[in-house]
Amino acid sequence: MYNFRTDLASERRDIYKKASNKQGEIDGIESEKEEIDENIKVEKVKIINENGEKAIGKPQGNYITIDVKNLKIAQEDEINKVSEVLSNELKKILDAHIDKQGEVLVVGLGNIYVTPDSLGPKVINEIDVTRHIINYLPQYVEEGTRTVSAIAPGVLGTTGIETVEILKGIVDNIHPKLVIVIDALASRSIERISSTVQLSDTGILPGAGVGNTRSEISIKTLGIPVVAIGIPTVVETAVLVNDSLDLFIEKLQDEAKSNDYLNRLREEDNYEEIKEALIPKDYNLIVTPKEIDSLIENMKEIVSRGINGSL
Repeated sequence: MYNFRTDLASERRDIYKKASNKQGEIDGIESEKEEIDENIKVEKVKIINENGEKAIGKPQGNYITIDVKNLKIAQEDEINKVSEVLSNELKKILDAHIDKQGEVLVVGLGNIYVTPDSLGPKVINEIDVTRHIINYLPQYVEEGTRTVSAIAPGVLGTTGIETVEILKGIVDNIHPKLVIVIDALASRSIERISSTVQLSDTGILPGAGVGNTRSEISIKTLGIPVVAIGIPTVVETAVLVNDSLDLFIEKLQDEAKSNDYLNRLREEDNYEEIKEALIPKDYNLIVTPKEIDSLIENMKEIVSRGINGSL
């Protein structure tokens, strides 16, 4: 089993293929790519059997990755365009699991007091909730309006309760047909930080990408479909060093034109060796961009608009 240390299915697949020197697609996995425009690309990875599941350590289901070239400096029109793409993909997943009137519970995971982890709770503040209006003021609701509720349950360290336990209580009481979970993710690439949105219909394992795994939130634990939306906001120091080393080697190659040793270094994944060097000194930290405050605001708008547009 490979030490992926990433929440992104597409990254896990690429890591597995590189480590096993596999040229074609992995048995048990199907994938396709679509280019929306020069800045937005969509990649769909579908795990169809146990072999694919074991290969990349993700449950069977659909994983949609939306890569955005300029998300870090996105303007209003770009934010609207990405949120529209997210909305369209989310609609397809919702339609495959529930009917047009099926009640939805939106859950924002994370710690609102820790900026890189605050995406989920911040998105919840922007969700158009309707359950209270439909229940108590139905005369003001248009026919066909979906029942939507939302909650930010906090984290184990501040509540003392596993998130899945809180959600199980809510699901058992209000009986939604589907749960949408939003969370900040970890990546194995600097380029993907705040530039990638992952959408999946398999639920989520909070904290898995940073080695702090909590209880699974999925159809197995809640009894109803769970759709997860996540954006990477952090990487390990080992990832940062590995990617920086690749960039440095590329620069040396450009200047030296030919160097077999450098070529071999760049082709190899040095992540494990770097991590082994950092861990004994407690240097393998989880890091985030210095502009994370503004990035979270951009991402909050994209995800909340995408969800509201799909419901």
